[in-house]
Parts: sequence; C-alpha cells; structure tokens
Amino acid sequence: MRLKNRIYVIGAICCISLSSAQNRDSLEVDLKRFFSPTKALLYSDAEEATTTLNKVHQEFLRLGDTLKSIEALIQIADIYGHRADYANSYDAFWKSLSLAAELKNDSLDVHISMRLGRFYSFYKRENEALQYLQSSLDIQKGRVAKGEALTLELVPNYYAFLSTYRELNRPLLAEKYLDSCMQYYQASPIQVPMPQLQFEEAVILSQRNKNQRALEIMKETEPWFQEYRPSYLVLVYSYWGDIYRNLGDLQSSGSYYQKALDTSGEFKAHIDFTPLIYERIAALYFEKGDYRRAFENQKMAKELDADFFDSRSTKNRTLLEIKDEYQLEKQRQEALIKEQRLEQLEQEEEILLLQRLLLSVAIISILLMAFVYFKLLRNRLKVENELLA
Repeated sequence: MRLKNRIYVIGAICCISLSSAQNRDSLEVDLKRFFSPTKALLYSDAEEATTTLNKVHQEFLRLGDTLKSIEALIQIADIYGHRADYANSYDAFWKSLSLAAELKNDSLDVHISMRLGRFYSFYKRENEALQYLQSSLDIQKGRVAKGEALTLELVPNYYAFLSTYRELNRPLLAEKYLDSCMQYYQASPIQVPMPQLQFEEAVILSQRNKNQRALEIMKETEPWFQEYRPSYLVLVYSYWGDIYRNLGDLQSSGSYYQKALDTSGEFKAHIDFTPLIYERIAALYFEKGDYRRAFENQKMAKELDADFFDSRSTKNRTLLEIKDEYQLEKQRQEALIKEQRLEQLEQEEEILLLQRLLLSVAIISILLMAFVYFKLLRNRLKVENELLA
C-alpha cells in the first residue's frame, strides 16, 4: 500500500506539473484531466485520493510553487464535493483562497470566482451564485480584451452559467448561455468537451418537448461519457429518464433513474443529485398508482436532501455558519489598500505643501535680497555722484 501511495503521489505531481509547465504564472485548467478516466479512479477511493493530493499540496508548498499547491487543493475540493461532503470541500477550497489572495493572478481569480458561484448554486443561493459567476466572466473578458486569454476561454464561464440555469430549471436562460458557448467554441485541449454541451442541448430540447431529438443526442453521446467521464452518467441517465417519462414510457424512465443511482453508488459521485433522482422515482410510482413506493422514495429524497443541504445537518452546520470569509477578507484588504493609499496621498499633499512653502520662502528671500541689493546699489551711485559734484 505504501508503494501504491508513492506511485499515486508521483503520478499526481507529474499530472499537475504537466498541466502548468508551459506557464508558471497562470493557472489554466487542463480540462482534459477533469474529463478523464483517472478522475473516476480518484472518486472511487476518495480517502486515498485526498490523502495523496494533500501530500502533493504540501510538497508543492515546500518547493515554493503556490499555483500547483492551489490546484491540488482544488482537486481535493472537487472530490469532497462529488461526495456531497461540502464542509470538507469548502474547507479545502478556503485554503486555496487564502493562498490565492497572495498571488493577485487574474487567471486564478477567474477560476476561484467561478467555483464560488457553483458552491452557492448547490445551496440554491441564486443571487450570490450569479454574482460570482458574473465576476468570473467579467475578469475573463478583461483578460481576452488585453490579449491575455483566447476568446475560446470564455466558454467555461458561459458553461458555468448554463449548468447553473439548468439546475435552477430556467431553460430559456440556459439556452441563451448554450448559444454563447457555441458562439465561442473551438476545439482545444483546454475547452469544454463538445459532448458536455450536447448533453445540455438534449436537456433543453426535452424541456421544449422535442423529446425524440433529445433522445437521439443522449444515445450519440453516451459512449463518450462511458469512456471519458463515467461518473457524469449520473446526470445523463437522470435526464434520460425524464425524456422517457415525457414520452410516456414509464418503464424505461424508471430503468434509467435506477441506472443513475447505480452509477452514483459505483463512482461515489454526484451523490448530492440522488435526492432529485428519488423524487423523480416517487413521481413515477405516483403516476402508476403505487402510492406506498411513491411515499417511500419521497421520504428517502427528503432525508437525503436534509442530510446534504439542511443547516441542521451535522455535515453542513460548520459550512453554513461560515460567512463569506473570502469576500470579507477581500473587503478588509481593499479597505487597507484604500487607507494606505489615502495616507500616501496625505503625505504627498503635505510634501507638496511643504515644497510650495519652501519655494515661496525662497522667492520672497530672493526678492528681498534683490530689493536690498538694488537699494544699496542706488545709494552707492548716489554717494558717488555727490562726491563727483
């Protein structure tokens, strides 16, 4: 096991090193890693993965590479988040925020603001979620305008809005941001994979009652998810079940809801989504007239929802007691900077006033000296003229 852990540590270090070797001054997320089979491996053994990544984090801190250290922490936050352990996820993310505050890196700020927006969206805190997502987008647009980022790098920002509006059941707004994703889309290693966008398109189509086309897209993209991001099939199968339900095929709908639950259990991923799946199953049984099973599944949904998101849950009490420390810390820093700037301006004003005073004294002194000199000269000439007379 020790040898295995060492191999994982070395592998993780190499993985992070490769993703940022080209530019040590920016944290451009290599999305290929986030949609790869190795990600599924991490979720299958979360304890070992987080232990490994913590070692990676500490090692990069020791080496003085803050950016790579932050990336390791963000991966830890990802793993906990997929297991609906938001307290530990936020804790890891908060550590990354503390380190990031020292760097003043726009690329990093884009990523952090986006992730904060997604955190808030999990708790249906729509205003805060959209505020951070917009902040991330604004920073990224600024980078594009200055030539620091490519236009295709706007797609992950629009995709974050798209996913959030899907979760909030706002299909019209989701479609707007899907259009933005497609507008700026270019094939690239740092791009959101096209099957992800096609999945979102299928969901929107099903909500517009275009279920046959939505079903075709699901069938077309399933092999990609099976190969590259099997854990995401939790969501794919859930919405696939919705499509069959829209078509009146309740048996197939229930089958896909069950596949979603099985996938979540297999990969220990998107556990926070399971309450919604149980709600769907409950509604399905209700339509069938099986009220006992409908009640059982609805009860399971409520219990899981309370465990994952209720402030009374032991798992989340600490998280929800945390006020927005990052924002408060930023406000404190901004206030300190303003105060220092004000003091600097006051000092500059005092220096300027002193300079003006010294200049005035110098001018007056020169004028007095000139007056005395000319008076003496005049008196001298007067005396000489009297002597000559």
